[in-house]
Amino acid sequence: MVMTTRPKVASKAFDAFVAVVLATACVRSSAQTVKVPVDPGVRGGAAGAGTPLQGLTADENAFFRDGLARFADIEVVTGGNNNGLGPRFNSNQCLSCHSQPAAGGSSPARNPLIGIATLNGAKNVVPWFITQNGPIREARFKRNPNGTNDGGVHNLFVITGRSDAAGCNIAQPNFLPAGNPLSAQGGNPNIIFRIPTPVFGAGLIEAISDSSILLNMKADASLKAGLGISGHPNAHLSGNANRSANDGTITRFGWKAQNKSLLMFAAEAYNVEMGITNQLFPQERDETPGCLFNATPDDTLNFTTTSTPTSNPNTAVLSDIEAFADFMRMLAPPTPAPGTPSTVNGRTIFAKIGCVHCHTPSFTTGKIASGSSTNPSAALSNQTVNL
Repeated sequence: MVMTTRPKVASKAFDAFVAVVLATACVRSSAQTVKVPVDPGVRGGAAGAGTPLQGLTADENAFFRDGLARFADIEVVTGGNNNGLGPRFNSNQCLSCHSQPAAGGSSPARNPLIGIATLNGAKNVVPWFITQNGPIREARFKRNPNGTNDGGVHNLFVITGRSDAAGCNIAQPNFLPAGNPLSAQGGNPNIIFRIPTPVFGAGLIEAISDSSILLNMKADASLKAGLGISGHPNAHLSGNANRSANDGTITRFGWKAQNKSLLMFAAEAYNVEMGITNQLFPQERDETPGCLFNATPDDTLNFTTTSTPTSNPNTAVLSDIEAFADFMRMLAPPTPAPGTPSTVNGRTIFAKIGCVHCHTPSFTTGKIASGSSTNPSAALSNQTVNL
């Protein structure tokens, strides 16, 4: 998600908070019964997520449904309808990692990677930090064997042994020594973990203008300075301010907010998480001879093979990465739980003591094209984005 600033809050902010708490305590009558806060736990009822944005046109809704269907497609190495898996991969389906509490979410209650490890005859050993009831984890190595910085994803599985990858013989990374399987603590100190991030409302995040982010950062400058709050657009892997190396604009998606758009985000994930090359990442991450079975990129535009009186024979059908981006772009944010006296009071105090100067409550999207640059999308344009 987007982090507009990286704040450094001085002790003044903490002092202000303490003062409010003490003042509240002083006016409390000794005869009053002190209510102890109770954690309500996970809310019940419907998921409140996974639906399309309100106000989509019929065309937008059709593209959303197409993207959702492809989000659930299972990938294979070769010989199927969705080819290109591997040679190294973390899973074989977008939905397997993004399904809780609905499509577009995070790890499901039961970890599907246990079965995927040996699917179709694969010889993978399930890594120690992947458990039946634990979260899906992506593994990155901090350093290379020679001590230089790494930071890249090291895929959990390989296609060796699969019936659709005859002749491939590559090994999984070494994730040992093992630690606590559930917490993933205490094991190989060279590994850092990430869990799948939900993408609910991602299209609204994409639709926030750079100028809005920068103006918000500069707003109430003197007040923020007095509280010791400062920062810049969230830094990414290179350590630079979060600017695209291509056009200098603010990026916002990915584990370090390094990707500019949902299309780039989808393309990187398809290549890194499933090993499927595409038009933005056209080379395999592992080009070991004997493990390459398809022409690359695996995912590309799909040209129609026949024409009709009303169509052009070269009309292109969207690639998977474009369909994934459409699904995420038009996926609604989660519906908040109904307010209670406690949450309303907490929100008021949150604003009163200055928390909102670091934690921006909301933004408004710009004028966003979807299908036509002359007819902005009503579902994406001038919408409030609650953060």
